[in-house]
Amino acid sequence: MSSNLNNSENLIDNFIDELWLEKGLSKNTLSAYRHDISSFSSWYQGSSLLEVQRVDLLDYLSLRLKDGYSSRSTARSLSSLRAFYSHITVKYHLEENPTSRVDSPKLGRTLPKTLSEEEVEKLISSPDIESFIGLRDRAMLELIYACGLRVSELIGLDLLNLNLRQGVIRVIGKGEKERLVPMGEEALYWVEKYIKDSRPSLLTNDNKVSELFLSTRGKSMTRQTFWYRIKEYAAKASINRDLSPHTLRHAFATHLINHGADLRTVQLLLGHSSLSTTQIYTEVARHRMKELHNEHHPRG
Repeated sequence: MSSNLNNSENLIDNFIDELWLEKGLSKNTLSAYRHDISSFSSWYQGSSLLEVQRVDLLDYLSLRLKDGYSSRSTARSLSSLRAFYSHITVKYHLEENPTSRVDSPKLGRTLPKTLSEEEVEKLISSPDIESFIGLRDRAMLELIYACGLRVSELIGLDLLNLNLRQGVIRVIGKGEKERLVPMGEEALYWVEKYIKDSRPSLLTNDNKVSELFLSTRGKSMTRQTFWYRIKEYAAKASINRDLSPHTLRHAFATHLINHGADLRTVQLLLGHSSLSTTQIYTEVARHRMKELHNEHHPRG
């Protein structure tokens, strides 16, 4: 086996390339795999990742937990390493997959952070719609909540993804999977208003830009920019919690279930491949109902 093949960086690069070719995963997912495996590689003192033993992985995972990394983060790291070693065990005919007898850290069932309907209304109403940027942000907040989008799905929307006549958007989700999601009247109104009154003013001389939501430089928005905007509007709305764009996706699902939507429908709207992923929102709704009961019932 050549020294080139034994090089850890080459092993990781080859794995990421094959992962992309076989599964068509998004750049963000591939980046997460690379980060997890490279972090282990930087820690590992051996000459090659092909020589890693089970005890090395156990030491690494134990050290992560001692250093304050969460069980969930450590489990994700192990999951990335499992995929990596499943690949190279076959490709390089290793005697044993070092991850085969390594147990994942036990995970507590954590409920996703969400917002009440009143808080969502305050947040969405925060932008100054008299400005081009404020109108853009209002349309983005309306749309991410109305459709339960991931932030990458929101900023990745193209004008061609919109069907304003039918009031639906075509969303390109994880693994390049497509789904159609209805916008609802309120989001449709603000998206149309943004396209008519704000987007032309954000365009530069480059008329080839087809992304729906544009930055002040006339280019597509970044996830980080939208994240900062949400934090700004949360402070303006006096919502004293650490919010992210994903919080509105959680609110979308929770509020649908609170109003009687069935899990299968919510699963399709969110683009979850497994119904078990969606079931966490029934726990959120149940938890909220218990809080309200305790707060308002005379015998709570």
